[in-house]
Amino acid sequence: MTSPVLVVGARGLLGRAVARAATAQGRPWRPAEVGWSSPDAVAHVVDAVQRAHDDWHDDWGVAWCAGASVTGATTAQVDAEVRTMTAVVTELVARRLAPPRFFFASSAGAVFAGAPEPPFTELSEPRPLAPYGHGKLRLEEQVRSLAADGTRVLVGRISNLYGPGQNLAKDQGLVSRLVRSSLVRQPVGIYVSLDTIRDYLFVDDCARMVLDGIDLLASKDAGPPVTKIFASQQGTTIATLLGYSRQVLGRSVLVTLGGSDLARQQARDLRFRSVVWTELDRRSLTTLPDGIHATSIDLRQNLAAGRL
Repeated sequence: MTSPVLVVGARGLLGRAVARAATAQGRPWRPAEVGWSSPDAVAHVVDAVQRAHDDWHDDWGVAWCAGASVTGATTAQVDAEVRTMTAVVTELVARRLAPPRFFFASSAGAVFAGAPEPPFTELSEPRPLAPYGHGKLRLEEQVRSLAADGTRVLVGRISNLYGPGQNLAKDQGLVSRLVRSSLVRQPVGIYVSLDTIRDYLFVDDCARMVLDGIDLLASKDAGPPVTKIFASQQGTTIATLLGYSRQVLGRSVLVTLGGSDLARQQARDLRFRSVVWTELDRRSLTTLPDGIHATSIDLRQNLAAGRL
């Protein structure tokens, strides 16, 4: 079963990949953008949901891939994003437009940044270190509240996402920054130790998991919201990532090691293991070298077009 999907944030890293995956599957989909700074942000999303209801009736889902803040966001920036999401949910409920199925993209690294004893599972207690992580938990709760109106909800806590389409204007995306560093021969700053462990998940793999998760919601009995970790479930140190980058790109990546106040918001070990809906994890995943190569092709094209 392949349900139609409304992709909120279809111009972002994950949203673009979900749209690509839906197209490859022959799945009906349409985009919706939030426009976080627009006074009409809430109306745009609610109107898109209304059109989806009118056209697809009870057999479709939302893939919420949009986000305004990043790891180093301030409390004020996070609060603004939460207010917008709260207004969207409130309006959907008031207009009886709660979608049949709803996937929300959250951040595993943000919500478990201060938790002890990795690898973390869905049973681990969240312990954010920064406003960004606390904001993600608040956003998750807003989405879960839709279940009271009959929506089947899946919260995806996603590990370090990377791949073609990363927005380098935001302070995120180490893999893309390493590739860019190699292409333009400018150093990238790293402010955590090289033995820092992260779980890198290729965006196209994640996108297919998202769509399969929305379909799986339709096949399950109605129940409480589901929270699942989306990850490769393989830990990689930054030192190893540098080695892979050198291997794939054919030359060393220029880096500078330094300090930053943001380092206090970063855990040394963010490994993950999913114990919920493990059928979604039974797939071949893109290897890090192959993912770095795909990212480099995308960035080379952007460089040639003057967009980098």
